[in-house]
Amino acid sequence: MSFAGVSHLTFARKDFQAQVPDWFPMDKDVVVLASGVVEVALGAAMLTLPQRRAAVGVALAAFYAAIFPGNISQYAERHDAFGLDTDTKRLVRLFGQPALIAAALSAAGFPRRGSRR
Repeated sequence: MSFAGVSHLTFARKDFQAQVPDWFPMDKDVVVLASGVVEVALGAAMLTLPQRRAAVGVALAAFYAAIFPGNISQYAERHDAFGLDTDTKRLVRLFGQPALIAAALSAAGFPRRGSRR
């Protein structure tokens, strides 16, 4: 997470801008920079606040869900970035986002092991 956040702020800014939907009402660079700061913060929190792992994991999952429209937009608007230069590659990438959400929730301890419903 922290590495991805730093890449938002530095060498991959243009690629991340391709994931900001054209219809989104903010400057693409501002969105990329802001999301980079959030990613750095969440990554740092995951590493340094083990006692808050559940809350940070849920926040990370929510962040991944919030940016998912950008992945959909990249596919729908056919923006090339990160080597995703075909419709097939962009479509396959869409399946990675739910996996990231699941990984964040798993890191947060969900589903709770041994709990009954």
